[in-house]
Amino acid sequence: MKVVFLDTNAYSAFKLGHEDIIAVIQHVQTIGLSPIVLGELLSGFEMGSKIIANRNELKQFLASSRVKIYPITFETSQFYCEIYACLKRKGKPIPTNDLWIAALAMEHGSPLCTFDKHFDNIDGLLIGNTVAQFL
Repeated sequence: MKVVFLDTNAYSAFKLGHEDIIAVIQHVQTIGLSPIVLGELLSGFEMGSKIIANRNELKQFLASSRVKIYPITFETSQFYCEIYACLKRKGKPIPTNDLWIAALAMEHGSPLCTFDKHFDNIDGLLIGNTVAQFL
């Protein structure tokens, strides 16, 4: 596996010791992160009781040479537009942040590691949360 993007809930599962997510992270060459996921994580930390510890763990995670934060670009916005329109036509909208997360993964032709089933409605997006789903 070359690049797999992590959704917010996949990062959280990793930090909680979820074996399947740990295995995905161990097998992937590059762990892709969206600035949207970072914003969701930092917001969650801010509302929790372990702000400093969670921020420090995230900084340590981001320091890995295998972790890359991908920027939102014009091309990402094009994918967002296409996903949004397709889901709107299907009558299956998803949260705005998740549209951006999916758009970034699709822009880079990479799967998304997540537990959110609503990503299933996005044509062409490979999702999963086990190594077997990404092989």
